[in-house]
Amino acid sequence: MAQLLVLSSAPGGASALPALELLSHRVRQIPAEAAQLVNAPSADAIFLDARTDLVGAKALCKILNTAGIDAPLVLIVTEGGLTAVSPDWGVDDVILATAGPAEADARIRLVVGRRTEEETSSRVQTSGITIDEASYSAKVHGKPLDLTYKEFQLLHFFATHPSRVFTREQLLSEVWGYDYFGGTRTVDVHVRRLRAKLGDLEQLIGTVRNVGYRFNVSEDDEDAPAQGARKA
Repeated sequence: MAQLLVLSSAPGGASALPALELLSHRVRQIPAEAAQLVNAPSADAIFLDARTDLVGAKALCKILNTAGIDAPLVLIVTEGGLTAVSPDWGVDDVILATAGPAEADARIRLVVGRRTEEETSSRVQTSGITIDEASYSAKVHGKPLDLTYKEFQLLHFFATHPSRVFTREQLLSEVWGYDYFGGTRTVDVHVRRLRAKLGDLEQLIGTVRNVGYRFNVSEDDEDAPAQGARKA
């Protein structure tokens, strides 16, 4: 059962999408106003009523996108309103107000499922470290790490290529890029800083003498690839 939030200014609290009332999902409807979003309840999907005010609905879509709300956004429109919807609205899906319960339920499953897959694919979990590529954040045993942009990129590269040995030149190419003019010394500096921030997990970044570095997965992770890791 999904938690659904409907943004609608329909008179008398009338349902913007009657089909939702026939499903088993938990539905809450609040006025489609920017001020209402501050204390809006969490939801697995948000439905925005654009049947009577396309201009206002588009403006609210932009507010929702810039506010960093993670729930997928579905636009409720009339058939005539479909022609006004374009990619710059930033919505995940569109549904007609006359849609039946089966269609509404299918669209909910699809948008929620896609968002879950996106979140999983952007997250790497291995050896006590959680890396979220979407938010450029990392945690060690649940505690946030204060990383610079390059430190984050280096940690992400190591974690998504476990047990492989990389020379300093390869790391420069993969993390800093071919157009970087600095020397390999910068790799050593960043590895040292990264180890210091990893604390008791500093041994995860191992040194291979006369070659370079590798990410040493813990024993519990040796038989399974890091979640979200890309195949080489």
